[in-house]
Amino acid sequence: MSYNELKAHGRPDFPIELYTVDPRHPKYEMAHHWHSSVELLHVRAGKLTLTLNNCVLEGGAGDVFFINSEVIHGATPHDCVYECLVLSLPFLRTGNHDCDTFLDDLSHQSIRIHRRLQGASREAALSLFSVMHHAQGLPCGGEFLILGAAHTLLGVLRSTGEWISDGQAAEHQDEKSIVRLKKTLTYIREHFDQPITTEAMAAVTGLSPKYFCTFFKQMTGKTPTVYLTDYRIERAARMLLMTDTPVSQIAYASGFNDLSYFIKTFKTRMGTTPRLYRKTTVEEGA
Repeated sequence: MSYNELKAHGRPDFPIELYTVDPRHPKYEMAHHWHSSVELLHVRAGKLTLTLNNCVLEGGAGDVFFINSEVIHGATPHDCVYECLVLSLPFLRTGNHDCDTFLDDLSHQSIRIHRRLQGASREAALSLFSVMHHAQGLPCGGEFLILGAAHTLLGVLRSTGEWISDGQAAEHQDEKSIVRLKKTLTYIREHFDQPITTEAMAAVTGLSPKYFCTFFKQMTGKTPTVYLTDYRIERAARMLLMTDTPVSQIAYASGFNDLSYFIKTFKTRMGTTPRLYRKTTVEEGA
């Protein structure tokens, strides 16, 4: 499940957004994707297997990870609750030359923050998460608190030297494979509601179907078929929560041509049937 996430985060005038993800969330198993914003991921409970490009990291309760812009990332939770904070770096520019140069270098991937935050930077990140939770309930003034905490985190990262140059970044060790993966999985995002064959996905990469399957599993940890099915289930779950469209129509709109197979697969992935998922999740959020 990898694609270029085009969704705008936060508001146009305040592009910062916090998501809390538990087993009922449509994106509980995080689809591999990338975006121009940076992302902080905090594991609140349980364990999480996080993939950053072709690097796999194991996280536990209390861990905080910094995900650089344009890095393909996905996560497999294990009895986990985690939260993601997405920030637009250009929005955090200050007008100060040194500060803005650091932000620009991060935006252009000239430098990268260490993946797992530790020490002072971890504490600063946790403070930002805390401020986000608190400020969301404030009638006014919360934006000041969030910006202050975000700039504090960046200042700690900059001053403690928790960054590396692009030439040292492990994510760039196999840039050709990363570009190939992005092309292929953009194809999946754009055609998930249509019949997709392994041969068609392989053609996007220029690889033979046999080698493509090996390449795909090395990069994502999943076979192309499992990956595609999981992505379709995620899209179906989102439609169940955001629309009143009948389950049968959602099944076909998600790329399933057999309703019984869709219901069975959905229950296996999400732990409940599509109808109960819609009913209980909407009631819990009411």
